[in-house]
Amino acid sequence: MYKYDQYDQQMVDTRVAEFRDQVKRRLAGDLTEDQFRPLRLQNGLYLQLHAYMLRVAVPYGTLNSTQMTMLGDIADKYDRGYGHFTTRQNIQYNWIKLEDTPDILADLASVEMHAIQTSGNCIRNISSDQYAGAAADELIDPRPYAELLRQWSSFHPEFLTLPRKFKIAVIASETDRAAMKLHDIGIRMVRNDAGEIGARFYVGGGMGRTPMIAPVIREFVPLDQLITYSEACLRVYNRYGRRDNKYKARIKILVHELGKEEYTRQVEEEFAHLMSQGIEPPLAELERIKQYFVDPALETGLSDDLDLTDPDFRLWVERNCQEHKQAGYIIATVSLKPVGGIPGDASADQIRLMAQLAKDYSFDELRVTHAQNIVFPHVKKADLYTLWQKLDEAGLSTANLDTVGDIIACPGLDYCSLANARSIPVAQKISERFGSAEKQAEIGELKLKISGCINACGHHHAGHIGILGVDRKGVENYQLLLGGSEGADTSLGKITGPGFDEDGIVDAVEKATQVYLSNREDGERFLDTYRRIGMDPFKEAIYG
Repeated sequence: MYKYDQYDQQMVDTRVAEFRDQVKRRLAGDLTEDQFRPLRLQNGLYLQLHAYMLRVAVPYGTLNSTQMTMLGDIADKYDRGYGHFTTRQNIQYNWIKLEDTPDILADLASVEMHAIQTSGNCIRNISSDQYAGAAADELIDPRPYAELLRQWSSFHPEFLTLPRKFKIAVIASETDRAAMKLHDIGIRMVRNDAGEIGARFYVGGGMGRTPMIAPVIREFVPLDQLITYSEACLRVYNRYGRRDNKYKARIKILVHELGKEEYTRQVEEEFAHLMSQGIEPPLAELERIKQYFVDPALETGLSDDLDLTDPDFRLWVERNCQEHKQAGYIIATVSLKPVGGIPGDASADQIRLMAQLAKDYSFDELRVTHAQNIVFPHVKKADLYTLWQKLDEAGLSTANLDTVGDIIACPGLDYCSLANARSIPVAQKISERFGSAEKQAEIGELKLKISGCINACGHHHAGHIGILGVDRKGVENYQLLLGGSEGADTSLGKITGPGFDEDGIVDAVEKATQVYLSNREDGERFLDTYRRIGMDPFKEAIYG
């Protein structure tokens, strides 16, 4: 994984010192809240319902054990003993005191971490496939290019005050594990007819109030022009994006209103101009970055066999483990979704344990996923049972990846000042309703996602089943959506009809699964059956 050089460290340390002075002035009353707000947002600090919330950047979801240990220590020292892992591959702390934030940022800086550009109208944390560098199906490791984009976008003077926040995802496999087409810019590494590897650009995706799937605007960009083309896409947006209406400020609106063809024409024109300016980083810089992403010292000639006589271990392997590119190794995912738990939450002790297990069994590396889970990317199959036993002792062995129990949920009205309804209690009730391994096995793959407001931090538009919390005359109400997907077959969920109260939405989810079980054909997922039979049978069962 990438290591800071002297310039990275100096920038982060300088920002800590600057913010320490800004907090001091705010506490002394020398800065008003209106004056302080843009300063704190530049450092990932939000003022929520009950306390400050700090969002920490985890570039492309990659951490080492030292960093993960620090995240656990911060949870203990400055929060209430836990952290919340998010759909942006970040971590948030929900109970932060303003006077502590400079010390938290200093602690983060000591392990090459920060909270810069995790909020505000700028380019946010660059995300990627959580299995990058380990997946058997990837073309190349996309993380060096994500890191190059991170360095380009950090403190970029032209893109620190964009019309709205901006999100970029980079993948390198046909299987989209990063919701790439639902980003402002989605980049997929591809091979052209000449056998060269380059980048396919999707621009104008997003969720929120007006969800859209990004169209392809260029099939192939050579890798040595990646930054230049990205800059062209951003320049056109920065030039014409709406600043007078935040609901129409995202790039998806610009692409939609200009039309894909006109937006692409302007990007190509800007790209040609930039190519003449020579802004692309030298290839030597990319090669320098690549050296931090070489494969760990994976052994060869290892056995691919696993002893699956323990039924609980066998279920966990079947549900939570994926094929590794190297024989004798496996990718293991830790679900942060125990039955009745809060999706994405982990205690300080659990965070530190996962750090130690990564050091012992996964070449000192962990990944945060878009589904609010944690990945050990490089585990010897010979070590897997021991790893599982230690996870099991800590309450981290839930076998529910990609099932109805693996629920994505935002913090909702329990914490967020923007939310209209609570997400967490709904997630807990659904988790308990479908908590048995037998029920989850019967239903199979079903991705359920919950957002407490239209901003869609829980990605409800992309759920096979999505739930959106709304305010209905001062009462929490929940809309049910069906048919969304964030994968290669990206689709947006459709609202079934009138909303429900908290218990009613749980019943509605169960009725929807019953329709699926009654109508599915061999090998069909929930999403497949929905697409084949349409909305009407579901509406009839749900509304009568």
